[in-house]
Amino acid sequence: MGGPSGFPPVPGRLVRWAAMRRKTRIPPAPLPQRHGVDPVRVRLPAAGAWATVREHLVERLSGAGDGVVDGMFDAGLVVRADGRAVPADAPYVPGMFVWFHRELPDEVPVPFPLEVVHRDEHIVVVDKPHFLATTPRGSHVAETALARLRRELDIPTLAAAHRLDRLTAGLVLFTVRPEERGAYQTLFRDRLVRKEYEAVAPYDPGLVLPRTVRSRIVKERGELTAREVPGEPNAVSRVELLDHRPDRAGGLARYRLVPGTGQTHQLRVHMTVLGVPILGDPFYPEVTAPVPAGDFRRPLQLLARALEFTDPVTGEEHRFRSGRVLAAWASYDRWAAGMSDGPSDGQ
Repeated sequence: MGGPSGFPPVPGRLVRWAAMRRKTRIPPAPLPQRHGVDPVRVRLPAAGAWATVREHLVERLSGAGDGVVDGMFDAGLVVRADGRAVPADAPYVPGMFVWFHRELPDEVPVPFPLEVVHRDEHIVVVDKPHFLATTPRGSHVAETALARLRRELDIPTLAAAHRLDRLTAGLVLFTVRPEERGAYQTLFRDRLVRKEYEAVAPYDPGLVLPRTVRSRIVKERGELTAREVPGEPNAVSRVELLDHRPDRAGGLARYRLVPGTGQTHQLRVHMTVLGVPILGDPFYPEVTAPVPAGDFRRPLQLLARALEFTDPVTGEEHRFRSGRVLAAWASYDRWAAGMSDGPSDGQ
């Protein structure tokens, strides 16, 4: 719903659709941001039996509830590229762009600050707390790192160069200028950023470390978890032991994790396969019952500790490190009791 493309084209029109996408210039949004959130942009698909724009949006947004789309049209909230309201009976035009603001969900504020580690005219690097999504998605929209930073720093053009899982804390890179975003994204795509993570997990004296784990990981659309499958490895992780101590039965350990690839949940899967799943993980080794909204106890003990890269715009060598201490390492008893209550405790 939020991307520039519509539904997949029918096979017979695939070539024409691809050509149209290449030639079409996406107009700038005619609506301002709200609460740091961009308006939704919809491009009407090249093929379909809809007679009006309204008919398409009613079908496309069927999960929004009865009467929601009609209410948007009645209030003039669906607009075209020139900012004029689209009438409910406007004829369907393939390739046409329309914009509107989604109704923001009720969100429980994540009560932990975003720490700005670095800011210049090109990038902003922040130390994200656990439980805060990087960018708007699903039920997390205004209460995300991107939306909050746009509001707090008054930079409406801010955009994420990469993502960090909502449950993972640590360093995230944002770009200031839209025309430079692609250069920074390319760094992550081409694996030119050295990323280092830290995790707290059980200590296994029989686990030989350091080691490099290589496997094939897949995550099917709609499934909560990823899994290893036979085949050519597409996930590579370096696992090192930093420290260990007998805080609990069998002891706890602090690990350095260096991913060589970026598969979804890669580090969490590899640590589970090694027999030392990361503390606080609600998906691995088993999916646990969802916690209520607003329950910020026992965060996942995974931290994006370091980012290192050569700035593609300025040529400067950047080395950023998170100053957080994971809560279970600072005090396992407090973390287990759900008393990790501040940024110094790894939030």
